[in-house]
Amino acid sequence: MKDPIEIRPYRPEDWEEVWEILRPVFRSAKTYAVDPEIDEEAARDYWTRQPLHTLVAEEAGRILGTYYLKANHPGPGSHVCNCGYIVAPETRGRGVAERMCLHSQELAEASGFRAMQFNLVVSSNAPAIHLWKKLGFEIVGRLPEAFRHPNHGFVDAFVMFKRLDSLHH
Repeated sequence: MKDPIEIRPYRPEDWEEVWEILRPVFRSAKTYAVDPEIDEEAARDYWTRQPLHTLVAEEAGRILGTYYLKANHPGPGSHVCNCGYIVAPETRGRGVAERMCLHSQELAEASGFRAMQFNLVVSSNAPAIHLWKKLGFEIVGRLPEAFRHPNHGFVDAFVMFKRLDSLHH
């Protein structure tokens, strides 16, 4: 049976639905180090124009989540990529983030990246930390009080890293 969830490249006509998913996450200031007052055009640039790839997870014509993939650093660090993932609130718990992360690893390898790094995983975001560990990411660094959470105050953030296996036989 065909999976009802398709992960496909973002198209400009997707923006309205993507913004509806991004806006509340950015405004909440609980998981992303993005200015909570970011305007729509700056958010569109950040999520869809700066990355190498932006994708959406879609089911029956409805966007359930989105992710981007980009080089973590230019030049000598450009073989390590970075991704950001956000799912619609009503979609949480359905495995959409897991599917997007697995898809992003395949895309990263196909794009020539050797590893994936998440620079700022907020320590209070237990579901994300659990999922990334399940998918083979390791916490390689702790950044003390690096994130100002609106409810918890200053909390630690983690740097998480994974080598992309097929390139390391």
